[in-house]
Amino acid sequence: MTDTPEALAEALRANDARPYGRQRTVTAEELAEAAEQFDDREIQVLALMDLMEAYEYDAEPRKAPVVFARILKLWDTHPDAFNEWARLQVFWRFKWVAAALRSTPDVPLEAIERWHGEMRTRYRAADHDLQPYYAQRFHLAAHTGTGEEDAFDLWATRPRARMSDCEACEIRTRARHHLRRGDDARALKEWQPVLSGENHCSEEPWTSHAEALLPQLRQGRLDEARSSHLVGYRGARGKSSTAMQISLHLEFCALSGNEPRGLEILAENRGLFDGHGDLLSRLHFLTGVELLTARLAALGHGELPAGGPAGGPWTVASLHDHVRAEAETLAARFDTRNVTTTVSDRRRARLARGPLVDQPLALGVRAAAVPSPAVAAEPRPLAEPVPEDFTALVVRARELRRLDHPDARTLWRTIADTVAADGYTHSEVPEVGPLPRLQADLAEDRAHQAFERGAWQSARTELHAAAELFEQAQLPGRALVMRTRAAVAHLGEDDAAAAGEDSAPDWAMLDEALRRADELPASAGEGDGPGIGPEDRLSILHSRTYAAYQELAGALPEPPADVAARFGEAVGAYHRESIRRALPHRIITARQYTADMAARQGRAAEAHTELTEVLEQVEREGLPWRAPRILMLLGQVAMVRDEAAVAVEVFHRGLAEAVRWGDDSFPYGPAYAMLGHACEHAGDEAGAARALSEAAARFDREGRAGDAAGVRVRLASVMRDSGRTGDAVAVLESVLLEADAAGFDERQRAQVRLDLARGLAGLEEYRDAAEEYLRLADEVADWEDQDIHTMVACEATAALAESGRWEAAEAARERALASHLKAPRADQVCAMLREFAQATMQAHGEGGVEGALARLAEADEVRERAEAEGHPVTVWYQRGAVHYERARVLGFGKRAEEALAEAEAAITAYGTGGGEGEEPRAEALRIAALIEGRSLGRTQAARARLAEGVRRCEGAGLPEAARILAALSDRLAAEAEQG
Repeated sequence: MTDTPEALAEALRANDARPYGRQRTVTAEELAEAAEQFDDREIQVLALMDLMEAYEYDAEPRKAPVVFARILKLWDTHPDAFNEWARLQVFWRFKWVAAALRSTPDVPLEAIERWHGEMRTRYRAADHDLQPYYAQRFHLAAHTGTGEEDAFDLWATRPRARMSDCEACEIRTRARHHLRRGDDARALKEWQPVLSGENHCSEEPWTSHAEALLPQLRQGRLDEARSSHLVGYRGARGKSSTAMQISLHLEFCALSGNEPRGLEILAENRGLFDGHGDLLSRLHFLTGVELLTARLAALGHGELPAGGPAGGPWTVASLHDHVRAEAETLAARFDTRNVTTTVSDRRRARLARGPLVDQPLALGVRAAAVPSPAVAAEPRPLAEPVPEDFTALVVRARELRRLDHPDARTLWRTIADTVAADGYTHSEVPEVGPLPRLQADLAEDRAHQAFERGAWQSARTELHAAAELFEQAQLPGRALVMRTRAAVAHLGEDDAAAAGEDSAPDWAMLDEALRRADELPASAGEGDGPGIGPEDRLSILHSRTYAAYQELAGALPEPPADVAARFGEAVGAYHRESIRRALPHRIITARQYTADMAARQGRAAEAHTELTEVLEQVEREGLPWRAPRILMLLGQVAMVRDEAAVAVEVFHRGLAEAVRWGDDSFPYGPAYAMLGHACEHAGDEAGAARALSEAAARFDREGRAGDAAGVRVRLASVMRDSGRTGDAVAVLESVLLEADAAGFDERQRAQVRLDLARGLAGLEEYRDAAEEYLRLADEVADWEDQDIHTMVACEATAALAESGRWEAAEAARERALASHLKAPRADQVCAMLREFAQATMQAHGEGGVEGALARLAEADEVRERAEAEGHPVTVWYQRGAVHYERARVLGFGKRAEEALAEAEAAITAYGTGGGEGEEPRAEALRIAALIEGRSLGRTQAARARLAEGVRRCEGAGLPEAARILAALSDRLAAEAEQG
């Protein structure tokens, strides 16, 4: 009800607590209309101010000038209706109107100039500095492209004034100017205080993070670009007033190889298509959409579905045509108004931009359920040209496959395309053999590809098909190899166990395969007749070694003697036969197995020596493409030996070699994950984040959602530990979205939600943090280990109190206390009650003293009960902390003597904590001295107390605490002299 000024004022306060958006704006319109029924001019002013603010932050700024005209009329006729806040707002909002006129192409330049004149006149009459006026002159010059340099100098050389934009926004304005002049480095240097979080406001740092994206990419500052996207998009998403920022994130995705992410962002913000209140921001948004859709279309994805305006389904191609037409028309309207082509010129320059990175920049988050349109990297040139003669091509492909050469894949693709082409006629020359043999080769290649992507069932199917075809080609040795490989294809695969496959090797089958191999007549080489060649027999020995390796690895750390012996026998036989046949690539493989198992069994020095020698052999034998996997294993051994820095260098070498040889089968996801782990242990948090982001992206491409999510959880931890909480929160939000696809169980999901809630609280986004805590509390409410519920309820209480949701906070506090009775966590409950007391004082001031004291009394009761019942509790700390907090509350309530007594009690309690208690004791002593010296006027006693504290801190090895206490003593002395 708004039938009285008091009721309307209460409704205005309630509306002010709502987030900006359509609901708040409609309510503000209704309240402004309702205010007209009263003669109370002050309530009319407040209602109009609320309406203008709603328009400003709901992307409806062009409606603001009309509201401000009504405000100015009241200002001229009833100046006494404006309180101090409203008087300041009148002059502040001149800038809002100037921006609104500038962003509306139907408003002539002459009208904008007249408004600038009005602003100048009003500012002078009110004795306000003209720096904000010159800022608006510069904004107009920058928009039209006329006289920008002179206007910049007139503004930027003037000192800041009371009505100036906040420092963060002025930094952004200067950085934008340098950016338009093409000076990326200077723009980023200007932006640094905002991007680092040192300067911020309601629009910052989100806006600057968006605008800094492309210069960061162009300067090669990829880690910073990744962070700016994660943090900046979180601040902008879902808000009707952030169309310009969203457009920059779309552009960034298009130019950093993250087109799928761009499509997801577009879908999340499709409501921006409905906004027509800020046409300049709309033009930015449409241009960003056009750039993204043009890039997707160029990659051949014009038919992908895309999020567009309401009213029908959209594809990338149709949405591109739609936004291009509207944006061109809108840009032309601005050009006509401005009498320049600046707006269209800048739009065309933006659309002409091409990708700024050679490879997609891994962001740490994924674009869910969107096919990746990323173009594959330019392939490495083959070691030698592809033979034009088909017979030579097949012979070379078989030779390279035997050597595990990565070029084999390209040759087999070429062969497959040739065989599948219309008009192919098979020529049974001896070197190629009959068609079934060639088809068997191709089935074997498909099996390799399936096995590399983890599709062991498909691999096994292809191997059996290859075996049948080799039988038809009268090559029983090759057929036996295929069946043996099929028998071990599932070993070590997690999906196999889930599908009910026996994880133990079928040794009877493997023994039978070896017996049959011994019975077959020997042939000169692989496929050289109806017998078995030396490579075929070694392939069977390799399968046995692989099976024994998987069996032993699964039985660690204390394997049965027969399992260990079987591995030793298998790898020994494989190694000896490889040496006898003088086949270096086989010898290297056998030694890799030996080194790997030595490392797994804790014999790191032995593994290191073996792998170092194997690397030397690889180079000596001219098999450098074998080095990447050996290097990755060597890096893991270095980690076991606590040589993280060495491991980082080795992992980098391994990845570089894999890229050099274009090895598509290389396990890039696990390799980058291991590199990230090594970087983390080596103290290189930026390197860890970079590697883990890449690992997650690689796992995404391979469809390994569980592995990707697990890496992202680790990535978020690294980001949080390095102080990048905003980045961590963005990653954790992404993990929660994909938790189902990743196969997370309830405990994994709960841990992610807990980490997310804590991250949000760390960002002081307490309302969102509280929502996550409450969801988590409901999820764990029925768990057997109820201490987790107690913990979560405590943290939820603190977040709710910090967010000002007092009724919900009280309910959560009761929930936490009730849970504590079932599953005690005395230390945490006491901490929660102290935080509740602090929040009460912050929110209610002197009126919150009694409520805060009541919470502290509860904390004492919780500690005393824990002591009496023998539950874990840090008695000295909890006693001291409550006394300390009570001293602060009483001091704020002007009950100085009581406050001093509590501070002294805190000093005594902390003093019983030994070395751990010295630092909090020093802080309690500081509070006691402040109360004693300032509130009670006992300067000398306070300084004596501080002198004793300084000596104690110096003796306890706390130089910073000693410095703080000494500085306070000096201030108290100076204050006493002055007063």
